[in-house]
Amino acid sequence: MFKKIAFVGAGSMAEALIAGMIKAKMLAPAQITVTNKSNQARLQALSKKHQVKTTPSTEEAIANADAVIFAMKPKDIVSALIEVKPYLQPSQLIISILAGTLIALFTERLQQDNPVIRTMPNTSATIGYGATAMTAGEFVTSDQLEQTKQLFETVGKVSIVEEEQMHVVTAVSGSGPAYFYYIVEAMEKAATKNGLEADVAKSLIYQTILGAAEMLQQTDLEPTELRNNITSPNGTTQSGIEALIDHKVEDGIEAAICAAMKRSKELGELKK
Repeated sequence: MFKKIAFVGAGSMAEALIAGMIKAKMLAPAQITVTNKSNQARLQALSKKHQVKTTPSTEEAIANADAVIFAMKPKDIVSALIEVKPYLQPSQLIISILAGTLIALFTERLQQDNPVIRTMPNTSATIGYGATAMTAGEFVTSDQLEQTKQLFETVGKVSIVEEEQMHVVTAVSGSGPAYFYYIVEAMEKAATKNGLEADVAKSLIYQTILGAAEMLQQTDLEPTELRNNITSPNGTTQSGIEALIDHKVEDGIEAAICAAMKRSKELGELKK
């Protein structure tokens, strides 16, 4: 396993990974260094909460690190690569958690053959239920890929994909939690509008969505079969499903995924 990891960026996803690694005892806090130029208060908070090393110096942070995890906002990656280039060694593994950021960007900007692993985690990683997809660049060894996979498994499940699939991954699992939150918002509004108390609506809806997810995970049944199992002819569920069909909800979900994919591709183009 990696002996030292450096985080360039200190946002919520970086903290989720830090917490997961420490909790799983994959790395001790002393083996993790975090740098963030723009927010020293954030570094102090991470140091106090997780006992990791923090520094405003990029050079100090990445020195002797086996892996450098880029965890800033995607729009800041080009300036970040310019800053780290003088200090990054070709042997150091780069791990990106940035949406829409191609592996080729790192190779082109750094002008050296660093192994690069591109990942797309989602915000559920902050509670250990993340869904992460990852893809490896040409210089990545099988050991580096496996160690990175184990790293992200501390905060959820991991799937290995081809890089050309990362845009749809971003649209499906990266942005996916927000789609479900949107649906829950709509269900809460409908429930309270029709007389259910807000706290009762929240409790019932949250447990319903949790139970549905567990049914998908724990049974061998496809979503269509699970849906059909609770859809009695001329019953309440059938009426509800027919209303969703009438309002073209399936088309709306497909449109959301296509729009998110398009934006992911645009973000990649903007950073070239």
